[in-house]
Amino acid sequence: MSDNGSWHSPSGNSAGTPSDANRTQGENPGPPDTGEAVGQTPQQPQQPPYGQQPPPPPRYGEYAPPQYGQYPPPPSYGQQPPQYGQNSQQPFGSSYGWAPPPKPGLIPLRPLSFGALLTAPFKELRHNPKTTVGSALIIQGVTVILTIIITGVVTMLMLGRIDQASAQDQAEIASGAVLTILLSMIVPILVSIVGSAFLQGVVVTDTARATLGEKLRMRDVWKATWPRFWTLLGWTAVYLVAALIALAVIGGIGALLIVQGGAGLVIGILFIVFGSLAAIALGVWIFTKLAIVPSIIVMEHATLKNAMVRSWYLTTGSFWKTFGVIFLIAMILNIASQIITTPLSLVFGIVPGLLDPTGSDMASMLTFLAIGEVVLLLITVVLGSIMSVVQSGALALIYIDLRMRREGLDIELTRFVEARQVGDTSVPDPFGPRGQP
Repeated sequence: MSDNGSWHSPSGNSAGTPSDANRTQGENPGPPDTGEAVGQTPQQPQQPPYGQQPPPPPRYGEYAPPQYGQYPPPPSYGQQPPQYGQNSQQPFGSSYGWAPPPKPGLIPLRPLSFGALLTAPFKELRHNPKTTVGSALIIQGVTVILTIIITGVVTMLMLGRIDQASAQDQAEIASGAVLTILLSMIVPILVSIVGSAFLQGVVVTDTARATLGEKLRMRDVWKATWPRFWTLLGWTAVYLVAALIALAVIGGIGALLIVQGGAGLVIGILFIVFGSLAAIALGVWIFTKLAIVPSIIVMEHATLKNAMVRSWYLTTGSFWKTFGVIFLIAMILNIASQIITTPLSLVFGIVPGLLDPTGSDMASMLTFLAIGEVVLLLITVVLGSIMSVVQSGALALIYIDLRMRREGLDIELTRFVEARQVGDTSVPDPFGPRGQP
């Protein structure tokens, strides 16, 4: 530093470095001191594209988004960067995170996809087989036993009466015997109808509780279903009476046209054919719209009229999905049943002829045929029980899915499950009485 206040090089060489006082007026004085280290290029401010105005500075308390080309500062020493899927400001699992819906039992508490509706009814078999399949076996077994006892006893009595009748009265007695045997089959059929109605209610009750993660005993499920038995039986009676009326109308009108002869014969046959097809299409449509009536009767404690109205309302807009699930499950069950029973029927039908081609040992052949019929009967009872459980469970799950989509039942189910886990009993059961839509 000289006495005149001019600046010199630190090396003290004043010959090669002019001072500020000796610089000419037009010489570039160089960049001002910005505090940057020697050898470091100072950062230039980002200029907005041509024709655009720079964004205004943020106000106090507002968030300023980073500009193009700017990156967040690196983490401090010892600080871990945020993991994949985590927000740097919000911890994982906060309001910005995502958590899967709870699955306390049979299904996750969210609207189900088409594939989930197809597979979930088969899971019901593994969830509580003692209650569902056990109830079906009891009901199917009682029906089979009554059929064998009543029909078998009546048939033996009628055949003995025909043998004891004279040759002149055998034709008349045989006609009466056939009618008596047919009438005796009405009792097992009625028992089967009553048992099927009650079994459907049992499966619906167990499916509803399985959705909440509960596993009830057979006695508890039967006790919970019994108050709804008569309404279920009424729905079954309405369904059967409607089908019988449709068949009687089509068959009666066709028969009246056929007995006219001539052109009436052709018209009557065509009426029966096309009338039956139209009745089947109409029946499938009505059955699909009213398929969840038993589920509503059991879960909502609804009357028969309200259950039909509710079923029609809930299936509106979901006809094809409901029909597809019911149809595909029925096809899967029937194909599986045929795969099991058809080879056994062929075996028990062919083996006796191979063992005794001449038929000399009739007693052994009859014994083998009797054993085969008993085995087929037992297999049929087991398969029928499984099919009843799966089909009834499918209808219950369709009802739950429709209510999730239209009425937010999944929120009510989640609230009930969470409250039960902490011991809160103030939240009402989501499956309970409710009014009409």
